Amino acid sequence: MHLVPKRRKLGEILVRKGQLSPEQLDDLLRLHKESGTPLGQILIDHDFLTPDALLEVLGEQLGIPHIWLRKGLVDPRIVHVLPREKAQHFSVIPMFRVGETLTLATADPNAIFVFDEVERITGCKVLPVLCRENDISEAINECYRVDVSIDEVMQSMEEASIDLIEAGAEKEISELKELADESPVINVVNTVLIRSIRDGVSDIHIEPQADNCQIRVRIDGVLYEMMSPKMDLHAPLVSRLKVMAGLDIAERRLPQDGRLQVKVDNRVVDLRFSSMPGMLGEKVVLRILDKANAVLDLNQLGFDVNVLDSLKTLLKRPNGLMLTCGPTGSGKTTTLYSALSLLNSPERNIVTIEDPVEYHFPNVNQNQVRDAIGLSFAKFIKHALRQDPDIMMVGEIRDRETADTAVQAALTGHLVLSTLHTNDSPSTITRLLEMDVEPYLISSSLLASLAQRLVRTICPDCRTPYYPPRDIARELGGGEDEQLRIYHGRGCKACYDSGFRGRIGLYELLEMDEVLQRLILENPTVEHIRTYLNSTADRVTLLKAGYQKVLEGVTTYEEVKRVTLVEI
Repeated sequence: MHLVPKRRKLGEILVRKGQLSPEQLDDLLRLHKESGTPLGQILIDHDFLTPDALLEVLGEQLGIPHIWLRKGLVDPRIVHVLPREKAQHFSVIPMFRVGETLTLATADPNAIFVFDEVERITGCKVLPVLCRENDISEAINECYRVDVSIDEVMQSMEEASIDLIEAGAEKEISELKELADESPVINVVNTVLIRSIRDGVSDIHIEPQADNCQIRVRIDGVLYEMMSPKMDLHAPLVSRLKVMAGLDIAERRLPQDGRLQVKVDNRVVDLRFSSMPGMLGEKVVLRILDKANAVLDLNQLGFDVNVLDSLKTLLKRPNGLMLTCGPTGSGKTTTLYSALSLLNSPERNIVTIEDPVEYHFPNVNQNQVRDAIGLSFAKFIKHALRQDPDIMMVGEIRDRETADTAVQAALTGHLVLSTLHTNDSPSTITRLLEMDVEPYLISSSLLASLAQRLVRTICPDCRTPYYPPRDIARELGGGEDEQLRIYHGRGCKACYDSGFRGRIGLYELLEMDEVLQRLILENPTVEHIRTYLNSTADRVTLLKAGYQKVLEGVTTYEEVKRVTLVEI
């Protein structure tokens, strides 16, 4: 027989976890006594807990583990110990069995009679775990269905018995091509691509390990493991992707780059292929360029209203240089594309110089840099100026020659948009000075520098309030006696247990003024520029912009500290 753990008081658990203050608990208990409404329902009605968060706390109250039921947690060979009709009727699903103990997912921790009936049918001792009822329904439909599932695809791969020779030896190219065309390999590639595109993945990493082939995916800037098939499948998987990208599968000593397109859910998705030879074999990274998931609208990127208004005003200027800066992966290209989307109209001639071209725009003349034949950014800018452009977008300023030609283009009546790798907006000026661009040219041409970062946003399905320690509350702008309530994600199926889903931008806009123009002529250090900017009123830094997002319940304090490179 299963054991019923001793209950702990729900309110005490919430106070201990910092989700309620003792005073708030007293008020809620008084309301519970007066109205007769269950305390859990009151917590939901007053926005202290989401239904999912309440389920998790109830599990802690009863001593029953709480999980997020997702693919891979349910053993499809075990579910049939309980008939489908019983599973649907009781809203439970067997997950796995260890010895004579059956782990059973349920949404009702008090369904003692259900546990007794499952024990009678299966002959096992039941260990209940709590999860959402919707997740149980999805798992029942997935695990009891008769058509092929992802788990069955993986099983078919094991049964295929692909006979590859030991690591380090060479396989005949014709034989490798045949392996790449076999259905188990095609099924794995298709499964990885479909799942990645549907889950909003930005990059797929296929990496050879000593014992297996690790497949990881990047979601919202963080890598998660998707699956780890046998190492025997690594070479056929890479070859299959090379075939799809039109590359040479015989070349495994040199890096290769290519592109491919797939059609998923009635839409065409572009993928960029990159391979790099390593000690254990080739590592492949696929960058997914999905227009359906791309947000190319300045109004939806997370700008503060005042910063957005200032940026739109600057983009109306007929000439000058506008730079976005930040590390790789901070969303600079997305910001530039969003600006182009705003500026794109039939009466303007827009020319872009990119490496590579990621998204295609109608009525925009987009060009791909080709360093191998001498078409660098700087040379392309010179030729593009003869094409009568109104607006130019230069993918990146990497060297003095590109910086000089971009500045000259801005001075000769063109609006130039570009990116620079610096940590903040004041560093943009000193980076141009370090590239030996003349101070008077920077002072005359630069309109503004926009520094940015991407922070992960709290998952709406598991968003939960809590009260931070007083030192953090003071740092966020709370008063000494103020009880500041902010939010975090507890982790759920929808967000890969991370507590985050989606990303939003933090922005720091540095506009040129007369004082700053004169300061640039003196060839200042970045400390001198920051000292001047800190003396100006109401300057919004990246950190301040992040704190505002924390107070609005959009992201967490820890996430802001992480992306702004400040130690916690």
